[in-house]
This record gives sequence, C-alpha cells and structure tokens, in this order.
Amino acid sequence: MARWGVVATGGIAAQFTKDVQALEDAQVVAVASRDEGSAKTFADRFAIPRAYGDWAGLFADPEVDVVYVATPHSAHRAAAGAALEAGKPVLCEKPFTLNAREARELVTLAGERGLFLMEAMWTYCNPVVRRLVELVRDGAIGELRSVQADFGVSGPFAPEHRMRNPALGGGALLDLGVYPVSFAQLLLGEPARIQADAQLSPEGVDVNTGMLLGWDSGAVAVLTCGIDGSSGTRATVTGSRGRIELPDGFFAPDSFVLHREGAAEPEVVRVSSPLHGMQHEAAEVASCLAAGRLESSLVPLSGTLSVMRTLDAVRERVGVHYAQDSVR
Repeated sequence: MARWGVVATGGIAAQFTKDVQALEDAQVVAVASRDEGSAKTFADRFAIPRAYGDWAGLFADPEVDVVYVATPHSAHRAAAGAALEAGKPVLCEKPFTLNAREARELVTLAGERGLFLMEAMWTYCNPVVRRLVELVRDGAIGELRSVQADFGVSGPFAPEHRMRNPALGGGALLDLGVYPVSFAQLLLGEPARIQADAQLSPEGVDVNTGMLLGWDSGAVAVLTCGIDGSSGTRATVTGSRGRIELPDGFFAPDSFVLHREGAAEPEVVRVSSPLHGMQHEAAEVASCLAAGRLESSLVPLSGTLSVMRTLDAVRERVGVHYAQDSVR
C-alpha cells in the first residue's frame, strides 16, 4: 500500500488525488498547502485524514511514504528538494523544474540521499504510448523521419495568471510545450539542433511558440504550443514505411491509427488496461518503490534532464528568461 502525501491543492492535485484514491493499493493520507484553509478544504473534499498549512508538516509525517508535488512549476525545485531533504521519495509534476540547473540539483540530491525521484510525465506511462514506442522500435513504420505535435489552449489569461506570470514560470512552453518536446524525445532522444520562434507577452513569456528540432539521423520534429488559440492537440509520427496518427489529447491517448506501407487498411491500435489517467504513473511509482528502485525505467531521470536542456535552449532562442535562471 503506497501512502501518498500531496503538496498543493490546485486542479492537477485534485485530479491526481481522485485517480489515486480509486486504486486498490494506494491512498492519499495527507495534503499540504501554504494556505491552511485551502489544505483543510481539500482534505474535506477528498476525505484525507490530515491537512497541513506548511510543507514541512507533511514531509515530517511518518505515515507518508511518497510525496506528489503539484505546485506551480516555479516551486517544484523548492518543494521537491525539501521533500528529499526530509527523506521522502518524490513524484514531481511536469515541467520537472524551471530550468536544467534546478533539475540537475534535484537529481543529484536524490542520488546523495538514495531516494526515488521521478517526473510526473504520465504520457510515458500510458500503455497506448508504450505500445506505440514498441512498434516504432520494432520497425513497424521503418526509419523515423519526422514527429509533429501541437498543444494550444485558447485562454484568454490575465497577466497575473500563472500562465502569464514570469514569477510562476509562465508561458506556453513550460506548461504545454513540455508535452510535444517530451513526446518527440521519447522517440528520437535529445536533438542535435534546435531552432525556435515565439510571440512574447508584455510580461515576457511565450504566448505562441514553434520549434524545429533536428537529429543527425536526418529526422526532424515540428512542434508548436500556445496559450492564445486552441489547437488540435494531435501528433503524427512518420517513418520511411508508414506513419502513426494520435488523436486529440495525444499526451494521454486511448488509441492510435497505424498506417503500414502496403497494408490494405489502416489499423486502429488500442491497449486494454484496468487503470486510467494518472493511475498509470502512480502505479509505476508504487512498483519502483516496492522493488527498491531509485528511478523509473519508463520515466528515467536522464530523459527528464534531456528535455529540460531542450526547453532551456528553446527559451534562450526566443528570449524567455526567469529570475531563477541567473542563480548560480
């Protein structure tokens, strides 16, 4: 039985809690927020036994086996770091941190403390995505040629909203673009070349961003993200002998369409699973903890660091900078 402590009380924390509580071998036993009233309201909503008005109380709770960090990403480094310092394994929401330096610090700290650490990239744990990866690696569509993916939402968002607030790591790239980038790198690894362009808000965060990534194999990825227009949120993986098309919500699909060269008809691929939503990542964490592993093979820390380096490079090219970037 994995006993979870949830840090933060926003929408993503609520969805995770709801999904975890539906598992037979997991429960949420504590929630923490810097606002005690918010923590108590959240605890009452989900019948969680304990609510804390600070992170330290949850991190010191002996009945918490693992911590889920769901704060705005500007606080991921602080929250996850404090949990690790207190001896707790951590599942930290995406983007893992604001920049690659912060990500390296967390990975180093987890290694020093001998503690499990994983980014909550639920896409990587999704059984349909895992099947897609297997097919690609088995050569079902030949040599990879391109990946296309988009993630845009319509807004509008006020300047103080976390999506536009630089102090909270605002902008389309970290909040939404992390999905297309992570998906492309799941299939192709870290790119050798990165080009990007973006429209910036008056606050200095990216509103509409396009990325062109290149690999020495000749493969390319064309990725977009935005907070000023709702996109199809689809992905296509093209190979030399076919392609795979993922529908709206490519980051958490229930199926995809496989077009094999020479096949009479495309094939709709589905994978049955008793789990749904964020249960896949929660189950992966529980499995790793039970086996004594310090990281997941599905969401390896090396991959998380690789994605953070790409996001840093894109921000550098489009001119988005956060105060934390200058910390040494």
